[in-house]
Amino acid sequence: MTWFDALLVTVWAVITALGARRGLAGLAWGGLGVTICFLVNSLGSPLASTLAALLLGLGCAVIVVRLLPHPAEQPWHLLAGGMGGLALGGVLIATVALGFPLDVRVTTGGATGVYPSVNMPPALYDAVRNSALQNGLRSVWGGPAALRTLLIPDQASWQEQ
Repeated sequence: MTWFDALLVTVWAVITALGARRGLAGLAWGGLGVTICFLVNSLGSPLASTLAALLLGLGCAVIVVRLLPHPAEQPWHLLAGGMGGLALGGVLIATVALGFPLDVRVTTGGATGVYPSVNMPPALYDAVRNSALQNGLRSVWGGPAALRTLLIPDQASWQEQ
């Protein structure tokens, strides 16, 4: 485990706690956040993605505030909110863990991607390369297209070596 793993786990815990604190609104926040990320990542244009993210985020925020004025009325609402925060936090840390630069190597078999890039600063390269979370997420590179679109939309077509 590296300092990078500790940072990711801390971010994940904070987002989970924020979701739990918001109760049912946290569940909606987490579920809608993951859905919006997938939809926006499916768009090709950066301008269209930005506009869609802003409009969908604002629309969902207004809807959640109006539909759930008292987000944590029951004790089980905290658990539901925690689940939403856990989901959104998981997507966030997976995206950060897999979002570093990729090196491209051309061999006789064709072009392949090598993650992470060896051109990163040594301290960051070592932390990311030896990260238990990042190593656990390596299967995303060869996983389903929908998962690659959600977590690594800009590099979803490369096969990791």
